Amino acid sequence: MAPVVGRTRDAEPSRRTTLAARAYAAATAAEARAYGLRERRVDVGDCSLAVLEGGRADGPAVVLLHGYSADRVVWVRFARHLLRDHRVIVPELAGHGATGFTSGAGHSAPAQAARVATLLERLDVDAAHVAGNSMGGFVAATLAVEHPERVRSLLLSDAVGVASPEPSEAEVLISEGRNPFLLDSVDDFPAFYAMTMARPPFLPAVLRAAVAADYVARREQLAEIFADFHGVATLDDRLDEITVPTLVMWGEEDRLVHPSTARTWADGIEGARTVLYPGIGHMPMLEVPGRTAADYRAFLARVGVGERARDEVP
Repeated sequence: MAPVVGRTRDAEPSRRTTLAARAYAAATAAEARAYGLRERRVDVGDCSLAVLEGGRADGPAVVLLHGYSADRVVWVRFARHLLRDHRVIVPELAGHGATGFTSGAGHSAPAQAARVATLLERLDVDAAHVAGNSMGGFVAATLAVEHPERVRSLLLSDAVGVASPEPSEAEVLISEGRNPFLLDSVDDFPAFYAMTMARPPFLPAVLRAAVAADYVARREQLAEIFADFHGVATLDDRLDEITVPTLVMWGEEDRLVHPSTARTWADGIEGARTVLYPGIGHMPMLEVPGRTAADYRAFLARVGVGERARDEVP
């Protein structure tokens, strides 16, 4: 969910909503700074990515990729648990957040993965542990397929990019021509917001109104981004090309991407581990950041042990 509010389709944003949007943006930026995440921009060729970065400059790099219509804010409370031992990089993908939207730029998973690969090059990171939620998981997996030298491990959280054995509520609506992400009115927002998380963090009503207004304002942009990536360059037939250690993380109450999709990823990637979260929805890293970060840290520790063992083989 992006914090910056524009003009709505069905009404001018109220002064209160506009002020709330500014307050939300300021509060989330302050929280990131309090954890030690710094803001910067990185030129990746066709655009300049807004990035949060922090942690150990000499530590293993971890890249956290947000999903469709979201932004880097969704990873901040998860990221704080990684900063002691890792260099953490949280970009806003093209078309989202402070990076901004340019029509025709291309928002497919391969296009976004290419930008992430360039980002790593510009930051002098040879390879990183890459995590992604939803569309971000699709981008992360595509990066592992098309730029394997850049990826040390994968975390795929509630990721799109492969066929779902069972349709989710959102997929049923999309098949009926009713994309729940594309809002004509702020009145449509509560039903959509309820689909995104089973245990959302507290957000005052006035700030929810600001987020709702932003979704309405960005409707045409979100429609273009969706058309660019949804069902395009999917990975069902390429999962065996992913050879890095992989953790599949999923909320059992996910209403946007059906939990059965976790099996598709895990069955297709050799050695992939799966962790499921009862009572949690589409964004486990935001709903239970401490628990999910602990699971991820344990996974990264196992990956590190495996890498050291391989290095020691004569």
